[in-house]
Amino acid sequence: MTNGKEFKLLCYNIIKSKGGRILEFNEPTATSNFYDIKVNVFNKKFHILLNAHYPLLAFAAFVEKGDIDFVDNLDLKEEFNSYYNMLDMNELNVPITIKPSSKEFTVENENDLNKAELKQLAYWKPDRMGEVIFNSWD
Repeated sequence: MTNGKEFKLLCYNIIKSKGGRILEFNEPTATSNFYDIKVNVFNKKFHILLNAHYPLLAFAAFVEKGDIDFVDNLDLKEEFNSYYNMLDMNELNVPITIKPSSKEFTVENENDLNKAELKQLAYWKPDRMGEVIFNSWD
């Protein structure tokens, strides 16, 4: 589990040091598995996302239930890199590939998913890796 208080404090300090401010802080819920901090910095509004279970961090232009527009933010990437595993657009937008010949639902993409997680994928049918890492269907 990641620590939401530490994440919020870290974001506050980094964003403040860049002349920005935090606009919203949303914790994971029964239906979402990530922290979502909306910020305004560098004259741009965007989101900083942290998976609730793994130290995986990403940036997004917008976050709406079931729809996330992932973006890269080179200005802040280095600030968070020593605390979390930074994911970029290329990693997050990799399509999910289903193994066609299997009797059970399996994913061809390299993964460490357990059976319960694979069942979730089979049910929700995400299109890309980012939708698995930052989802609103847990």
